[in-house]
Amino acid sequence: MTKILMIDDDVTLTESLAEFFHQHQFELIYANDPEVGLELIATEEPALLLLDVMMPKIDGFTLCKQIRQNHALPILMLTARGRLEDKVHGFELGVDDYLPKPFEPIELLMRVQALLRRGHGSQNASETTANDAIVFSGIEIYPAQQLVKVNQVEIKLSGMEFHLLLTLAQNPGKVFNREQITGALKGVEVDLYGRAVDILLSRLRQKLGDSPSEPRFIKTIRGIGYTFVATPS
Repeated sequence: MTKILMIDDDVTLTESLAEFFHQHQFELIYANDPEVGLELIATEEPALLLLDVMMPKIDGFTLCKQIRQNHALPILMLTARGRLEDKVHGFELGVDDYLPKPFEPIELLMRVQALLRRGHGSQNASETTANDAIVFSGIEIYPAQQLVKVNQVEIKLSGMEFHLLLTLAQNPGKVFNREQITGALKGVEVDLYGRAVDILLSRLRQKLGDSPSEPRFIKTIRGIGYTFVATPS
């Protein structure tokens, strides 16, 4: 079974969802203490994380920031706060999807399945080969492994960041506006909006070491959108 980790202080919710996901061929392990959850990420190596925002000791945003320092697994944030600024903050930290509480378990399951489909290739790949790479000057992208190397150094990207980069790199020279980017990322059914797209691009550029003023990989076409401009290798 695919293993999912849930970090949420609601004991009743975590126990009921563990049973629900088991019925759908998923193993949901959970921690009601954020610090225990951090340990489980390292020891259990889950394929996906369900993360509550409002928890004692450590809130979900702080925990997400810590997790993103070392882990690139998809993160679906569960929140009773649906404010736009909270969503923006979450995307800035590397959240891949949002689901407001209360929610129906079947909707959560669908979101999880969508996120895992995106990273399915990386779970099944046994090794990285040059034959399955998209290679440009200074950057290598391995779709099956969900792996990116810049100047031969591996870069850790979230699932959404990787999918965005792959979409642009597979269409070099094509200009994508925000609506087209939102459509391309709709596989996770995330509630994207213009500001979130800009944040996502900014975070991706930062990780790639790319400069908006002198772009190596992603260029902004003012008033229109973004395009991939790396030189073919």
